[in-house]
Amino acid sequence: MRNNRVALFDVIEEGGIRTSSSYSHEIDEHENERAMEGLQDRVNLFKRLSGDIHEEVNSHNRMLDQMGNDMDASRGILSGTMDKFKMLPFLPDMSMMCADTWYINCFMP
Repeated sequence: MRNNRVALFDVIEEGGIRTSSSYSHEIDEHENERAMEGLQDRVNLFKRLSGDIHEEVNSHNRMLDQMGNDMDASRGILSGTMDKFKMLPFLPDMSMMCADTWYINCFMP
């Protein structure tokens, strides 16, 4: 079997079917250029994608910062409200109303 293959290739070379090195070099160059174009397209795609991801991350960071600021403002408002509720038992005739309010808020769904 091996002798048949060797003989076949010998016949092809003897028959004048040979690839010239310049032709082979042109094919290699063409394939390299095509591969480089494909890689350049991928690089550009990844560059755009990473830019989009960067913008999205910045947008989320701004949103989280705003939510943190809103939470701080809410905490301040609730703290002031709780301070007012703490004062209710010390006001005259408000201790019963305070107990009712506490009961409703704690035990009623």
